[in-house]
Amino acid sequence: MPPLPPKPPTAAVPPPPAERLRTALPTLVRWPNLVIMLLCMALVRAGLLLPELPLHASLLAPRFGALVLAALLVAAAGYIINDYYDVKIDAINRPDRLVVGRVVNRRKAMLAHMLLSGAGVLLAGWLHPVLGLVTLGTALLLWGYSARFKRVALVGNASIATLTAALVLLPELQLQLARHDSHSVVWPYALAAFLLTMVREIVKDVEDMKGDAQHGCRTLPLVVGVARTKWVTGFFLGCLALLTLGATARLLAGGHWPLGTWLLVLVLLPMAQLVRLLIRADRRRHFHYLSAWCKGIMLAGVLSMALAGGL
Repeated sequence: MPPLPPKPPTAAVPPPPAERLRTALPTLVRWPNLVIMLLCMALVRAGLLLPELPLHASLLAPRFGALVLAALLVAAAGYIINDYYDVKIDAINRPDRLVVGRVVNRRKAMLAHMLLSGAGVLLAGWLHPVLGLVTLGTALLLWGYSARFKRVALVGNASIATLTAALVLLPELQLQLARHDSHSVVWPYALAAFLLTMVREIVKDVEDMKGDAQHGCRTLPLVVGVARTKWVTGFFLGCLALLTLGATARLLAGGHWPLGTWLLVLVLLPMAQLVRLLIRADRRRHFHYLSAWCKGIMLAGVLSMALAGGL
Protein backbone atom coordinates (compact mmCIF):
# COMPACT_ATOMS: atom_id res chain seq x y z
CA MET A 1 0.00 0.00 0.00
CA PRO A 2 1.28 3.52 -0.69
CA PRO A 3 2.39 5.45 2.39
CA LEU A 4 -0.11 7.81 3.90
CA PRO A 5 0.48 11.47 3.16
CA PRO A 6 1.94 13.38 6.07
CA LYS A 7 -0.49 15.32 8.20
CA PRO A 8 -0.36 19.06 7.70
CA PRO A 9 1.18 20.88 10.65
CA THR A 10 -1.38 22.26 13.06
CA ALA A 11 -1.18 25.95 13.82
CA ALA A 12 -0.43 26.89 17.39
CA VAL A 13 -3.56 27.95 19.23
CA PRO A 14 -3.05 31.37 20.81
CA PRO A 15 -3.80 31.57 24.52
CA PRO A 16 -7.17 33.05 25.50
CA PRO A 17 -7.31 36.83 26.14
CA ALA A 18 -7.57 36.40 29.92
CA GLU A 19 -4.43 34.25 29.99
CA ARG A 20 -2.53 36.72 27.78
CA LEU A 21 -3.56 39.58 30.06
CA ARG A 22 -2.50 37.67 33.19
CA THR A 23 0.97 37.03 31.81
CA ALA A 24 1.36 40.53 30.32
CA LEU A 25 0.37 42.55 33.39
CA PRO A 26 3.62 41.94 35.34
CA THR A 27 5.56 43.17 32.31
CA LEU A 28 3.30 46.20 31.96
CA VAL A 29 3.86 47.40 35.54
CA ARG A 30 7.58 46.33 35.61
CA TRP A 31 7.22 44.12 38.68
CA PRO A 32 11.00 43.72 39.25
CA ASN A 33 11.30 47.51 39.52
CA LEU A 34 8.38 47.62 41.96
CA VAL A 35 10.07 44.97 44.10
CA ILE A 36 13.28 47.05 44.17
CA MET A 37 11.24 50.12 45.16
CA LEU A 38 9.61 48.17 47.98
CA LEU A 39 13.00 46.91 49.15
CA CYS A 40 14.46 50.42 48.99
CA MET A 41 11.72 51.99 51.11
CA ALA A 42 11.87 49.13 53.62
CA LEU A 43 15.66 49.40 54.01
CA VAL A 44 15.55 53.20 54.31
CA ARG A 45 13.10 52.88 57.19
CA ALA A 46 14.60 49.85 58.96
CA GLY A 47 18.28 50.40 58.13
CA LEU A 48 18.69 54.19 58.18
CA LEU A 49 15.79 55.72 60.11
CA LEU A 50 14.76 53.22 62.80
CA PRO A 51 17.66 50.76 63.26
CA GLU A 52 16.99 50.54 67.00
CA LEU A 53 13.52 49.03 66.51
CA PRO A 54 12.78 45.36 65.77
CA LEU A 55 12.04 44.72 62.09
CA HIS A 56 8.40 43.89 62.70
CA ALA A 57 7.87 47.13 64.62
CA SER A 58 9.41 49.35 61.94
CA LEU A 59 8.25 47.59 58.77
CA LEU A 60 4.80 46.38 59.78
CA ALA A 61 3.54 49.76 60.96
CA PRO A 62 0.19 50.28 59.18
CA ARG A 63 0.89 53.89 58.18
CA PHE A 64 4.24 52.96 56.63
CA GLY A 65 2.56 50.10 54.75
CA ALA A 66 -0.01 52.56 53.41
CA LEU A 67 2.78 54.90 52.26
CA VAL A 68 4.56 52.06 50.43
CA LEU A 69 1.31 50.98 48.78
CA ALA A 70 0.62 54.56 47.65
CA ALA A 71 4.11 54.87 46.14
CA LEU A 72 3.84 51.53 44.33
CA LEU A 73 0.39 52.38 42.93
CA VAL A 74 1.65 55.65 41.47
CA ALA A 75 4.78 53.98 40.11
CA ALA A 76 2.76 51.22 38.43
CA ALA A 77 0.49 53.88 36.94
CA GLY A 78 3.58 55.69 35.66
CA TYR A 79 4.81 52.60 33.83
CA ILE A 80 1.39 52.16 32.23
CA ILE A 81 1.16 55.75 30.99
CA ASN A 82 4.73 55.54 29.70
CA ASP A 83 3.82 52.52 27.57
CA TYR A 84 0.60 54.27 26.49
CA TYR A 85 2.55 57.12 24.91
CA ASP A 86 5.40 54.93 23.63
CA VAL A 87 3.46 52.32 21.65
CA LYS A 88 5.09 53.20 18.32
CA ILE A 89 8.57 53.68 19.79
CA ASP A 90 8.45 50.42 21.77
CA ALA A 91 7.29 48.57 18.64
CA ILE A 92 10.77 49.38 17.26
CA ASN A 93 12.96 49.37 20.38
CA ARG A 94 11.30 46.60 22.43
CA PRO A 95 8.77 44.69 20.31
CA ASP A 96 8.92 41.66 22.63
CA ARG A 97 7.76 43.80 25.57
CA LEU A 98 4.89 45.55 23.83
CA VAL A 99 1.71 45.20 25.89
CA VAL A 100 -0.38 48.35 25.40
CA GLY A 101 -2.08 48.20 22.02
CA ARG A 102 -1.34 44.50 21.62
CA VAL A 103 -2.70 42.81 24.77
CA VAL A 104 -4.27 45.75 26.62
CA ASN A 105 -6.54 48.21 24.85
CA ARG A 106 -5.13 51.78 24.95
CA ARG A 107 -8.34 53.15 26.45
CA LYS A 108 -8.27 50.56 29.23
CA ALA A 109 -4.59 51.33 29.84
CA MET A 110 -5.42 55.02 30.31
CA LEU A 111 -8.28 54.11 32.68
CA ALA A 112 -5.97 51.85 34.70
CA HIS A 113 -3.42 54.65 34.93
CA MET A 114 -5.97 57.14 36.22
CA LEU A 115 -7.43 54.70 38.78
CA LEU A 116 -4.03 53.64 40.13
CA SER A 117 -2.71 57.22 40.29
CA GLY A 118 -5.88 58.47 41.95
CA ALA A 119 -5.83 55.68 44.53
CA GLY A 120 -2.17 56.33 45.35
CA VAL A 121 -2.65 60.09 45.74
CA LEU A 122 -5.77 59.71 47.89
CA LEU A 123 -4.09 57.14 50.12
CA ALA A 124 -1.03 59.34 50.63
CA GLY A 125 -3.25 62.38 51.25
CA TRP A 126 -5.13 60.42 53.91
CA LEU A 127 -1.81 59.85 55.68
CA HIS A 128 -0.85 63.54 55.56
CA PRO A 129 -1.67 66.47 53.22
CA VAL A 130 2.02 67.03 52.49
CA LEU A 131 2.48 63.38 51.49
CA GLY A 132 -0.59 63.72 49.28
CA LEU A 133 0.86 66.78 47.56
CA VAL A 134 4.22 65.05 47.04
CA THR A 135 2.50 61.99 45.59
CA LEU A 136 0.30 64.16 43.37
CA GLY A 137 3.42 65.95 42.11
CA THR A 138 5.01 62.57 41.42
CA ALA A 139 2.01 61.41 39.40
CA LEU A 140 1.93 64.64 37.40
CA LEU A 141 5.67 64.49 36.75
CA LEU A 142 5.35 60.89 35.53
CA TRP A 143 2.58 61.98 33.17
CA GLY A 144 4.64 64.92 31.92
CA TYR A 145 7.68 62.69 31.48
CA SER A 146 5.75 60.17 29.39
CA ALA A 147 3.93 62.75 27.28
CA ARG A 148 6.70 65.27 26.70
CA PHE A 149 9.77 65.48 28.95
CA LYS A 150 11.42 62.20 27.90
CA ARG A 151 11.66 63.54 24.34
CA VAL A 152 13.78 66.53 25.43
CA ALA A 153 17.52 66.18 26.03
CA LEU A 154 18.38 65.73 29.74
CA VAL A 155 14.95 66.97 30.91
CA GLY A 156 13.44 63.49 30.91
CA ASN A 157 16.58 62.01 32.46
CA ALA A 158 16.54 64.57 35.28
CA SER A 159 12.81 63.98 35.85
CA ILE A 160 13.25 60.25 36.48
CA ALA A 161 16.39 60.85 38.55
CA THR A 162 14.50 63.33 40.73
CA LEU A 163 11.66 60.86 41.24
CA THR A 164 14.13 58.15 42.23
CA ALA A 165 15.74 60.43 44.81
CA ALA A 166 12.28 61.40 46.10
CA LEU A 167 11.42 57.73 46.61
CA VAL A 168 14.47 57.36 48.86
CA LEU A 169 13.47 60.44 50.86
CA LEU A 170 9.76 59.59 51.19
CA PRO A 171 9.97 57.36 54.32
CA GLU A 172 12.07 60.02 56.06
CA LEU A 173 9.56 62.72 55.11
CA GLN A 174 6.80 60.67 56.73
CA LEU A 175 8.76 60.42 59.98
CA GLN A 176 9.68 64.12 59.91
CA LEU A 177 6.03 65.09 59.53
CA ALA A 178 5.10 62.88 62.49
CA ARG A 179 7.96 64.10 64.70
CA HIS A 180 8.07 67.74 63.48
CA ASP A 181 11.78 67.22 62.84
CA SER A 182 13.84 68.35 59.83
CA HIS A 183 17.07 66.44 60.46
CA SER A 184 18.01 64.29 57.44
CA VAL A 185 20.16 61.17 57.41
CA VAL A 186 19.06 59.86 54.01
CA TRP A 187 20.19 62.62 51.65
CA PRO A 188 23.55 60.98 50.67
CA TYR A 189 21.65 57.93 49.42
CA ALA A 190 19.14 60.17 47.66
CA LEU A 191 21.94 62.07 45.91
CA ALA A 192 23.62 58.81 44.89
CA ALA A 193 20.28 57.53 43.55
CA PHE A 194 19.87 60.73 41.52
CA LEU A 195 23.35 60.46 39.95
CA LEU A 196 23.16 56.75 39.14
CA THR A 197 19.67 57.14 37.66
CA MET A 198 20.97 59.95 35.44
CA VAL A 199 23.69 57.60 34.20
CA ARG A 200 21.26 54.77 33.49
CA GLU A 201 18.66 56.98 31.81
CA ILE A 202 21.25 58.50 29.46
CA VAL A 203 22.58 55.03 28.65
CA LYS A 204 19.02 53.91 27.86
CA ASP A 205 18.62 56.89 25.52
CA VAL A 206 21.62 55.69 23.51
CA GLU A 207 20.17 52.17 23.48
CA ASP A 208 16.81 53.49 22.19
CA MET A 209 18.13 55.89 19.55
CA LYS A 210 16.61 54.04 16.60
CA GLY A 211 13.00 54.23 17.74
CA ASP A 212 13.41 57.70 19.26
CA ALA A 213 14.83 59.13 16.01
CA GLN A 214 11.90 57.85 13.96
CA HIS A 215 9.36 59.58 16.21
CA GLY A 216 10.85 63.05 16.62
CA CYS A 217 12.48 62.69 20.04
CA ARG A 218 15.34 65.06 20.90
CA THR A 219 17.20 62.97 23.44
CA LEU A 220 20.80 63.75 24.30
CA PRO A 221 22.51 61.26 21.92
CA LEU A 222 20.31 62.44 19.05
CA VAL A 223 21.19 66.08 19.77
CA VAL A 224 24.93 65.93 20.50
CA GLY A 225 25.91 62.46 19.25
CA VAL A 226 27.01 59.31 21.03
CA ALA A 227 30.60 60.41 21.67
CA ARG A 228 29.61 63.60 23.53
CA THR A 229 26.84 61.74 25.33
CA LYS A 230 29.44 59.35 26.73
CA TRP A 231 31.32 62.35 28.16
CA VAL A 232 28.15 63.65 29.83
CA THR A 233 27.49 60.16 31.22
CA GLY A 234 31.07 60.04 32.48
CA PHE A 235 30.57 63.36 34.29
CA PHE A 236 27.61 62.04 36.32
CA LEU A 237 29.42 58.76 36.89
CA GLY A 238 32.50 60.66 38.12
CA CYS A 239 30.38 62.67 40.57
CA LEU A 240 28.85 59.45 41.87
CA ALA A 241 32.30 57.85 42.20
CA LEU A 242 33.62 60.82 44.20
CA LEU A 243 30.60 60.75 46.51
CA THR A 244 30.91 56.99 47.08
CA LEU A 245 34.70 57.11 47.43
CA GLY A 246 34.48 59.85 50.07
CA ALA A 247 31.85 57.93 52.03
CA THR A 248 33.85 54.69 51.79
CA ALA A 249 37.08 56.34 52.96
CA ARG A 250 35.29 57.94 55.89
CA LEU A 251 33.67 54.65 56.88
CA LEU A 252 36.92 52.68 56.73
CA ALA A 253 38.80 55.39 58.64
CA GLY A 254 36.10 55.34 61.32
CA GLY A 255 36.30 51.57 61.72
CA HIS A 256 32.95 50.81 60.05
CA TRP A 257 34.44 47.89 58.13
CA PRO A 258 31.29 45.98 57.05
CA LEU A 259 29.66 48.91 55.24
CA GLY A 260 32.95 50.35 54.00
CA THR A 261 34.03 47.00 52.55
CA TRP A 262 30.58 46.50 50.99
CA LEU A 263 30.78 49.86 49.20
CA LEU A 264 34.35 49.22 48.09
CA VAL A 265 33.79 45.72 46.70
CA LEU A 266 30.18 45.81 45.47
CA VAL A 267 29.79 49.46 44.44
CA LEU A 268 33.14 51.11 43.68
CA LEU A 269 34.77 48.19 41.87
CA PRO A 270 31.71 47.55 39.64
CA MET A 271 31.63 51.31 39.02
CA ALA A 272 35.22 51.15 37.77
CA GLN A 273 34.19 48.32 35.43
CA LEU A 274 31.24 50.43 34.29
CA VAL A 275 33.64 53.23 33.34
CA ARG A 276 35.77 50.80 31.34
CA LEU A 277 32.73 49.43 29.52
CA LEU A 278 31.44 52.95 28.84
CA ILE A 279 34.71 53.95 27.19
CA ARG A 280 34.58 50.93 24.88
CA ALA A 281 30.84 50.98 24.13
CA ASP A 282 29.88 51.67 20.51
CA ARG A 283 27.02 49.23 19.80
CA ARG A 284 23.41 49.07 21.00
CA ARG A 285 24.06 45.78 22.80
CA HIS A 286 26.99 47.41 24.66
CA PHE A 287 24.70 50.07 26.08
CA HIS A 288 22.10 47.44 26.99
CA TYR A 289 24.85 45.72 28.97
CA LEU A 290 25.76 49.04 30.64
CA SER A 291 22.15 49.51 31.70
CA ALA A 292 22.19 46.08 33.36
CA TRP A 293 25.41 47.01 35.22
CA CYS A 294 23.73 50.18 36.49
CA LYS A 295 20.85 48.10 37.85
CA GLY A 296 23.27 45.82 39.65
CA ILE A 297 25.13 48.74 41.23
CA MET A 298 21.83 50.31 42.27
CA LEU A 299 20.73 47.07 43.93
CA ALA A 300 24.07 46.83 45.79
CA GLY A 301 23.64 50.41 46.99
CA VAL A 302 20.11 49.73 48.21
CA LEU A 303 21.19 46.60 50.08
CA SER A 304 24.02 48.52 51.76
CA MET A 305 21.37 50.36 53.80
CA ALA A 306 20.97 47.20 55.87
CA LEU A 307 24.50 47.81 57.20
CA ALA A 308 24.15 51.54 57.72
CA GLY A 309 21.98 51.54 60.85
CA GLY A 310 23.37 53.44 63.81
CA LEU A 311 26.17 55.23 61.94
